[in-house]
Amino acid sequence: MLIHPQFDPVAVSLGPLAVRWYGLMYLAGFVAFLLLGRRRAAAQPWHGIAPAALDDLLFYGVLGVVLGGRLGQVLFYEPGHYLTHPLEILAIWKGGMSFHGGFLGVLAAMALWGRRNGRRFFEVTDFIAPLVPLGLFAGRIGNFINGELWGRVADASLPWAMVFPHVDALPRHPSQLYQAAGEGLLLFALLWWFSARQRPRGATSGMFLIGYGALRFLAEYFREPDTGIFGWSYTVSMGQWLSLPMILVGVVLLVGGKKK
Repeated sequence: MLIHPQFDPVAVSLGPLAVRWYGLMYLAGFVAFLLLGRRRAAAQPWHGIAPAALDDLLFYGVLGVVLGGRLGQVLFYEPGHYLTHPLEILAIWKGGMSFHGGFLGVLAAMALWGRRNGRRFFEVTDFIAPLVPLGLFAGRIGNFINGELWGRVADASLPWAMVFPHVDALPRHPSQLYQAAGEGLLLFALLWWFSARQRPRGATSGMFLIGYGALRFLAEYFREPDTGIFGWSYTVSMGQWLSLPMILVGVVLLVGGKKK
């Protein structure tokens, strides 16, 4: 069996300043957003978003990811813990970011950016949807480095079963890597291909919702279930409950766009 390497979460220490791997992974995701976004804006002018607008768009997106992701973690997954340790809500460098919370935060940020720049909501979300998965990939690698969000107990004969010594001595699925491959690389390839030509408004956003929701729902079967709101546990995990509406809305957008 493999053993989790137990990485030092601090990549570089500069006196009192500690640069953490988790933060570097987010930075990598933001850089990928800018580079791919500029290429997409130049190659697909029908979106109406100029390459020069990407810095401002990214600023709004970062605020949505950080604020929404942290609040989602607090409200959806660990309300009891943060109610008794409220100052830890600010300690985002330790990890603990909910995708679904960050997703809602980004939607609010994109709506605000679109309103201020005279762009329709789905014009903006269709543009950014293919730029998101590589950021998700980087975030899951950050989870793996931190040794958090480990998987369910696996059969010891599984070649890549991994022991997380800080958890227990049982072989587990390295579910962070599963999600990095699925919600990151596979979803990126799907959306980049799908959005290579002009689609009906809302269709690319719908494909993102369906793709992420389905891949996350599947990944939850290999990931140790989270405790949900108010400490309730679910046969269907919290991540699966939150993914179902994404899939349904995605189908509506995709079918509705084709009908138009």
